[in-house]
Amino acid sequence: MKEMQKDRPNGEKTDWNLEELIDKSQQIANSKGFKVDWDNAPTYLMLIVSELSEAMEQWRDDHKEGFREEMADAFIRLFHLVGDLGLKEDMVKSILDKLRYNETRPYKHGRAKL
Repeated sequence: MKEMQKDRPNGEKTDWNLEELIDKSQQIANSKGFKVDWDNAPTYLMLIVSELSEAMEQWRDDHKEGFREEMADAFIRLFHLVGDLGLKEDMVKSILDKLRYNETRPYKHGRAKL
């Protein structure tokens, strides 16, 4: 039996998978003139860092909605980068492999402090 797609009242899809989020992020960013390649990837990596810095500021001010928005920006930039660099097909496997590896690591990776 086919699982029903979850939609919002306006018909907007809500059950996106990782590949679809990468595709959508890439499509929108590219349509706005942003294109990541290997040579400019460091610039885009730093844009991801800047979104995380903005999330930190929102956290410091206890603005949960702003925090969520900045975290979404970081994911969107990361998804765009992954899509443009042609890493989408390997990303799910890479994430799952890394999660499996992390399960084998000691508590706090054997360190006394975070």
